[in-house]
Amino acid sequence: MLVPEISLTPQMVDRFLARFGQGEIAVLHSKLSVGERYDEWNRIKRGEARVVIGARSAIFAPVSKLGLAIIDEEHDSSYQSEMTPKYDSKEVADFLCKANQIPLVLGSATPDMVTYYQALQGEITLLELTKRANQSSLPDVEIVDLRQELAAGNHSMISRKLYQKIEENLKAKKQTILFLNRRGFSTFVMCRDCGYTVKCKNCDITLTYHRKENKLKCHYCGYETNNVTVCPECQSKNIRYFGAGTQKLEEQIHKIFPNASTIRMDIDTVSKKNSHEEILNTFKNENIDILIGTQMVVKGHHFPNVTLVGIIAADSSLNIDDYRAGERTFQIITQVAGRAGREKEKGNVVLQTYNPDNFSIECSKEQNYTRFYETEIKLREALNYPPFCDIIVIGISLTDENKTVKIAQKVYDIFQNKIREKEENINIFKPLPAPIDKIKNRYRYRMILKCKFNEDVINMVQSALEDCYKIREKDFRITVDVNPNNMM
Repeated sequence: MLVPEISLTPQMVDRFLARFGQGEIAVLHSKLSVGERYDEWNRIKRGEARVVIGARSAIFAPVSKLGLAIIDEEHDSSYQSEMTPKYDSKEVADFLCKANQIPLVLGSATPDMVTYYQALQGEITLLELTKRANQSSLPDVEIVDLRQELAAGNHSMISRKLYQKIEENLKAKKQTILFLNRRGFSTFVMCRDCGYTVKCKNCDITLTYHRKENKLKCHYCGYETNNVTVCPECQSKNIRYFGAGTQKLEEQIHKIFPNASTIRMDIDTVSKKNSHEEILNTFKNENIDILIGTQMVVKGHHFPNVTLVGIIAADSSLNIDDYRAGERTFQIITQVAGRAGREKEKGNVVLQTYNPDNFSIECSKEQNYTRFYETEIKLREALNYPPFCDIIVIGISLTDENKTVKIAQKVYDIFQNKIREKEENINIFKPLPAPIDKIKNRYRYRMILKCKFNEDVINMVQSALEDCYKIREKDFRITVDVNPNNMM
């Protein structure tokens, strides 16, 4: 039984314990100590634990007589590992289930477009649950246009409508979840006089300010430095913090609602062992008024007393350089809205956005997956994107910028020659700098291939890679990603 977030394992374990008892269940995820993981691994291997619950790596558990695999929230990008070795848990599960001739169950309220397309084509069986858990009704979703808020002089992160709803919820002793998919206090620090922004020394990305530690941090390589109070370029003290993260949101909530109790859940607060479980249990059992969090709070959690969800910036996933931006936005909004009103009380969702007319935001207001899918699939077909083709991203990186450009061109020539030689029906696009063109002191270029992935394509790529390995350059690295979840 795979779940997308470690934070979902305690809830899932409780449900399985209630059905099958203590001895039958093993848990595998990265927050366990080496000793705990070793013990669980051996229990599974000896056949003592017949149910394995865990995050993506649990798919490799040594189960001797596998009879069923279930992937919850199958649309979630975390099932694909971006670290080496790269793998997709769904593909591994599919292979295991076919090899053992057993069922694979993929569950989601907002299925991955490719999965749903395969179901409609009859490649996999479609089973639909048309009623919500506990027979509860869907929450009411209200869209707030942040442009109008600014025009009315409201510069805070909380719109007037959301303020009113939180106030009503506090009076009624009900709980609220505020979702903002950015951690930290502010997303970048800039000098107002000369425009200098503080960037990571290893990556081409601005540093995020974390107020509690008074540090600037890079969310890509982990580099951190002391906060800047004087501009290193023009010596001005006119330094300002722009953008907003969960820390800043928490501070604003304390100012606006000084008597409300809050708890925050993001990577900064869940670094310790069992911290996921502790935060969720504290929120649920101590009846904390407001839970502030990133996408960790979105998926699958059941909080009976939550009747209000506030989505602070619905646009944050709309503006990424990825053909799935609309799909991701629809999924994340629909999932977080689903945390409200899961019992008898009616739920309310306030969705704050600068793009109220965007199609994915309109569909998430109605929570209408079918309408979203039918429109999006036509766009995908017209533009030849998955599921109508596969995308292979070839990544090239070196520590020298000029060498990266030259070697990216060499790699392109090798691939182009192989495609001509094998007469494959593949569209190849020239290498360009990646959206984030420098990470961990490595300059990054990417090259995209569009085709139908099959055995012939695998052989062509393998043959091209063998030629690429002959390029004599000390720190040259090449990576191959098929339909990657992260196009950055």
